[in-house]
Amino acid sequence: MHEELTRPAPFALADEDIRIDQPTRKNRVRWVMVIDHDLAPGIAANAASCMAAAVGKEVPDIVGPSGQDASGTSHPGLPWTGCTVLGADAATIQNVRSASLSRNGVLLVDMPRVAAQVRVYAGYLDVLAESEPDDIEYLGVSLVGPRNAIGKLVGRLPLLR
Repeated sequence: MHEELTRPAPFALADEDIRIDQPTRKNRVRWVMVIDHDLAPGIAANAASCMAAAVGKEVPDIVGPSGQDASGTSHPGLPWTGCTVLGADAATIQNVRSASLSRNGVLLVDMPRVAAQVRVYAGYLDVLAESEPDDIEYLGVSLVGPRNAIGKLVGRLPLLR
C-alpha cells in the first residue's frame, strides 16, 4: 500500500492538449525517444518502432486523423506531437529511465535489450520476470508528457545520427 501512495501520477492526455492546429514546439505535450547511439541502424530502427507501437497503444489519441491527398487516396494519421529521436550512451539511457520513474504525468516505454534477442514474446516475458531491475540493459526509452518535464529529463541530448 505504501508503494501506491508514493507512485507518481500517470500520464493522461487531456482533450485540450490535443492540438493539431499548431507547431509541435508549441504543444504542451512532448514525445521523445532516447536510443543507444552505438546500435546498428537496423537495431535502432527496430527499438524505435517497437516503442512507438507501445506508445500508440498506451496513448491512442496521440495519433492524428487520417488525411487524403488530391487523388482521394487516404493516408493514416501520424502523431500530432511529432517525436524527437535523441541519441545517448547506455548509461545515460539508464539515468533518463530512472529519473522518469519519479516524474508525475510522464509515460515511460522502454526497450530492454532482451526483447530484441528473444524470438518468442512469451519467452521475453519469462526472462523479464526473472531479471533484477538493475541487471536490465536498455536499447532505448520513449517518454511522453508535459513539455517542461520531458525537457528536464533529456536536457540537451543530441539527435540520433
